Amino acid sequence: MKEKDHIEGFAPEVAWVTKAGNSEMAEPCAIRPTSETVMYPYFAKWIRSHRDLPLKINQWCNVVRWEFKNPQPFLRTREFLWQEGHTAHATQAEADAEVLTILEFYRQTYEDLLAVPVTPGVKSEKEKFAGALYTTTVEAFVPGSGRAIQGGTSHCLGQNFSKMFDITFENENAVEGAKKSHVWQNSWGFSTRSIGVCIMVHGDDKGLVMPPRVALYQVVVIPCGITAKTSDEDRKFISGESQKLGDMLRMADLRVTTDTRSNYTPGWKYSHWEQKGVPVRIEVGPKDLEKKSVMAVRRDTGEKISLEIDTLAESLHKLMDTIHDDLFAKAKKETLAHKPIVESWEEFLTTLDAGNLCQMPWCEEVACEESIKKDSTRSMDIDDKAPSMGAKSLCIPLVQPADAKGKACVKCGKPAKSYTMFGRSY
Repeated sequence: MKEKDHIEGFAPEVAWVTKAGNSEMAEPCAIRPTSETVMYPYFAKWIRSHRDLPLKINQWCNVVRWEFKNPQPFLRTREFLWQEGHTAHATQAEADAEVLTILEFYRQTYEDLLAVPVTPGVKSEKEKFAGALYTTTVEAFVPGSGRAIQGGTSHCLGQNFSKMFDITFENENAVEGAKKSHVWQNSWGFSTRSIGVCIMVHGDDKGLVMPPRVALYQVVVIPCGITAKTSDEDRKFISGESQKLGDMLRMADLRVTTDTRSNYTPGWKYSHWEQKGVPVRIEVGPKDLEKKSVMAVRRDTGEKISLEIDTLAESLHKLMDTIHDDLFAKAKKETLAHKPIVESWEEFLTTLDAGNLCQMPWCEEVACEESIKKDSTRSMDIDDKAPSMGAKSLCIPLVQPADAKGKACVKCGKPAKSYTMFGRSY
């Protein structure tokens, strides 16, 4: 079987179908945990010449990984939706460049859209994707649990799969006598896990706190100041002005909903939309309309700001950027405070058990990593449903926090090759 080595790497996670209705199947059918073995036989048919390269395929699909006993919504589910890219290149240099390009796209998605800071880095030999030459990753930190979570990965597969599936091309630059060369391949993926990361990093006891750039609604307009003594005429006027404001803001490229339901009080509506995490609530009352202004309330801080109606759209666009920047700054400050540099094993254990990640000098050897995970396991953990109790390597940061030259590995004492980020992880 061509894909034997790759399948073995995913063996604990592969779900097998053994029955069809009431009938036993003659041969069990594997449900794909990833799509390399589905797509690459076709790569071998599509690619013939250097003119066919680079070949770049992207898809959204569901995959199944039966890898744990306690699923966690969005973070680790047995079936999940993801974006999955597969590419083929003529040279390793081209493949290497694309790996980092995609990783940067993932960093931008988390930081520029979700307001979640991430650490880009390279996975250890033990943690890299099964069958890859190397794996890069963006790692996020969840302050509420003191755990890291892998945000997205970009893999260089080298020529492992092209040799496995005989994906070759007529190479115009090949040495004399060697007409065909195997392609260099990459794969990369980003899943709905990102939604869970966003919720856990920004959410609070009131509910969701949605970053403005990805919020379904950026603004909710709510009529208020209506009492039992308010006449029907005034009620209709306030409701109508609220609708006009909503229409005006939508015309200004803001995502807006207007809640004019008469069977709920303004207080109930405030709580309802706070739970949904809408970044800004606009309160429209009779006194506000008299002054040609409205009251804006930020979901993230609760701050109230009086805004003039004439410049409302412009003010809200600026406020959206401010909210994004404030959410990112708050999350980044929290992350930086929880990933200190440690220089000894005792300091590592103390720091880890305090709900932190650790950046430490490390030898990058598989046996040492297995020892770290084993010796950092605790019988009681922050979250007994979390998949990983012992610490594992999260990534070797692309931007090193310090120079590892001359340092000794915190665990085994061998010469350190890098500062590596370790921690408990989802």
